[in-house]
Amino acid sequence: MNNISPVAVVQAQLDAYNAKDIDALLDTYAPDAEQFTLHGERLAKGIDEMRPRFLARFEEPALHARLLSRIVMGNVVTDFELITRNFPEGEGTLEMLCIYEVVNGRIQRASFALGAKTLLRGRAA
Repeated sequence: MNNISPVAVVQAQLDAYNAKDIDALLDTYAPDAEQFTLHGERLAKGIDEMRPRFLARFEEPALHARLLSRIVMGNVVTDFELITRNFPEGEGTLEMLCIYEVVNGRIQRASFALGAKTLLRGRAA
């Protein structure tokens, strides 16, 4: 996987996320990869901490990430996505900025910023 471009790695991650394919998804991350809130707390370190987080999300029937835009600078890929989710109050969407740093063909660090949450009933939360 070392010769794969950062864009290809991040796209493979997005495709696996939408397919709810946990093994393909985790294969895009380095074994010791870290996930953070943007400029904030660490959400997970390593595959063993990421797996249950993704599996819990995959339980949501409506889960889908739609890529709205992508910026690539060297080994850093920034995606702006609209995520369809099943929230406790109903199905809706959530804007998300995802910043991936790819090293040796795998995601080494990822940071996420949450944007507007909108319920499909038409009201914002």
